[in-house]
Amino acid sequence: MKGVMIQGTASDVGKSLVVTALCRILANEGINVAPFKSQNMSNNSYVTIDGSEIGRAQGIQAEAAKTEATVWMNPILLKPRSDMQSEVVLLGKATETLSGRGYRETFYEKGIEVIQTALERIEKEFDVVVIEGAGSPVEINLKDRELVNMKVAELADVPVILVADIDRGGVFATIVGTLELFTPEERQRVKGVIINKFRGDIGLFEDGVKWLEEKTGIPVLGVLPYIHNHMIDGEDSLSIGSQFSKEQNGNMDIAVIHLPYISNYSDVEPFTFEEDVSIRFVKHPSQFGSPDAVIIPGTKSTISDLNFLRDTKLDKLIENHVRNGGHIVGICGGYQMLGTTITDLAGSDTGVPFTKVNGLGFIPAETNFYHEKKTVRVKGNYHPSTELTGSTSVKGYEIHLGQTEQEQGFFLQLENGKEEGYYGEDGKIIGTYLHHLFHNDEWRNIWLNELRKKKNLPLKSIVHVENQKDEKYDLLASQIKAHLNWVKVKDIIDGDSL
Repeated sequence: MKGVMIQGTASDVGKSLVVTALCRILANEGINVAPFKSQNMSNNSYVTIDGSEIGRAQGIQAEAAKTEATVWMNPILLKPRSDMQSEVVLLGKATETLSGRGYRETFYEKGIEVIQTALERIEKEFDVVVIEGAGSPVEINLKDRELVNMKVAELADVPVILVADIDRGGVFATIVGTLELFTPEERQRVKGVIINKFRGDIGLFEDGVKWLEEKTGIPVLGVLPYIHNHMIDGEDSLSIGSQFSKEQNGNMDIAVIHLPYISNYSDVEPFTFEEDVSIRFVKHPSQFGSPDAVIIPGTKSTISDLNFLRDTKLDKLIENHVRNGGHIVGICGGYQMLGTTITDLAGSDTGVPFTKVNGLGFIPAETNFYHEKKTVRVKGNYHPSTELTGSTSVKGYEIHLGQTEQEQGFFLQLENGKEEGYYGEDGKIIGTYLHHLFHNDEWRNIWLNELRKKKNLPLKSIVHVENQKDEKYDLLASQIKAHLNWVKVKDIIDGDSL
């Protein structure tokens, strides 16, 4: 198989970003390239065109590669639903929930089999594969049954490039330490190192590059600058800090509740491109303040995260916000929380069938959890009862086990005829299952302009974030390629010795 594997010295060092960039660089050169990650652990997911669920990072990387995302690009997705258990999504469909120990003891052989099948499909359909690893490849307690780092490089028989994050400090130790912990056979696969997230004058790191190459005998293929506001969706909650770290001084304050099992937080990323909007994540009542709007995002464990709101007393602050006429939007699990009751009929949310709790009570709706998960791309228009007007439809995707029932106050009329979501108090209270609702530029502008009116701020025209999607991949590719020894990288991908 022709390709390369991008491994990292730790989580959140920039593996996903580098893979995304490489996919676009190769695609721009006319190469039929595919991303691949054997096993992803993330509650940020992506729905393929056929309604299957994969890790969001691989969906984004497929877009960068100018190809359609498929389950073969991420055959195993683990979605944490508690500190001890994760839902196993196999080839796009949820199968079972396992503990970490249970997964290691019962799933390994099955995992190897499905990874091999996926790699065979990728090799048949594409000329080059760019594979992403996970975390650190030298976690000694996990290496004997790992399914995502050197074992995959071995199955695909591809070289490895190691990425390290200089921004967090200790870059020399993490690179040398990682290499030292590889077996001789594993280390032989490592053909280059990339230093990521460098701030300042890269010329000042020339001595560091020289030392690393002399110490390890492995070439440094590039020192990448810290890229601000790259617009590439993050993979998991570790990325929230870096993706929403830019200084914001907007007149409108949006508080996003940072739930313990938050999922698909990419739903709120477009707000970072609205100049008069400040968006912040709230974990504790002391951080709540007096926001203009509150967003309760999706979650992999609705009832657990609803209990979190009550345990921290954030529910009281949210209640006061709504009572005082503040705007609130609940997306997916957040929508379920806004209702009157939540009943886990199948035990698919809590593990305990027939568990029933009261919701926050802002929406006259009841949610029941069943076994079967719904994953589908959807499109629709504003429901006639909302009296909203607009020239474009609203699109997004649904990923949920719960089914919510209500009799009135619908938000959207979907193409399949279904009435979806809730729209009440002239738009002050909204609930919906549509992930990426705010990626619809016209809708985001309508909603924000209502907030602006309320604060007597000037109305703004539409910010076309969605239209910039393809441009952002090209920009990222040019930024990364400019700081890589691309000739050497291509030699590595082509299998030529350095």
